[in-house]
Amino acid sequence: MMSLSGFILFALHQLVPGYALLAASLVVAALVDRALFRDLVLIAAGISVISAVPITTDVSTEHMLVMGSAMILAVGIPYAVSRWVTKEHAVVFPVMTGNKWTRGEKWYLPVVLVLGYAVLPVYMIRTGVYANWPAVHDPDGIARLFIGTNALGIWDELFFICTCFALLRRHLPDWQANLLQAVLFTSFLWELGFRAWAPLFIFPFALLQARIFTITKSLSYIVAVHLLFDFVLFLVLLHAHNRAWFDIFLY
Repeated sequence: MMSLSGFILFALHQLVPGYALLAASLVVAALVDRALFRDLVLIAAGISVISAVPITTDVSTEHMLVMGSAMILAVGIPYAVSRWVTKEHAVVFPVMTGNKWTRGEKWYLPVVLVLGYAVLPVYMIRTGVYANWPAVHDPDGIARLFIGTNALGIWDELFFICTCFALLRRHLPDWQANLLQAVLFTSFLWELGFRAWAPLFIFPFALLQARIFTITKSLSYIVAVHLLFDFVLFLVLLHAHNRAWFDIFLY
């Protein structure tokens, strides 16, 4: 019910039924298990905060401040409550794990670049979805677009993987928790502007990110993967709006 409420709020943008289902999920959780209720309240707080602001690709300073503040609260509230109120430390952001990346993990990073190069230009340009992002031509606009795409990529991992997935897997098998967080992950990016056939690669990407996090227990690594993908996205957006720039893509 909570995962579906995210789909209704983000993908369908139906606030009343979305919030009603979100509230209903908490009522049911309270009847089922107190620990489950506490953890779902944390996820619900994040969903409520981020759904209360316009989720768009606008890179104006005003919008970036509004959406950025909501993103900070959506992650900060569950973290603060888990750390200092319930003191369960259920939400953590493992950056300095002390473990070196394996050879396979290192090789996966250039693979991500190749996959991004193969998929994103075809998707963004052939579908016309790139028009959901603003056309920027000046250094200031380019800088804000770069900051926006990277900040959003980091937040995706902080909220959907380190918060939603981490809390859900305390009560469910990993595969079930993974499916539920992937629905939230994909629904949010749909509202952000990833339309057309984007769920066909975003949903598997969300599943894979959570699986990698389970294995590596490293926020640093999954952020590195995400930011490499987003770097290709950034270049594709610049090229799509300014076809003479970075004319290196095949589509």
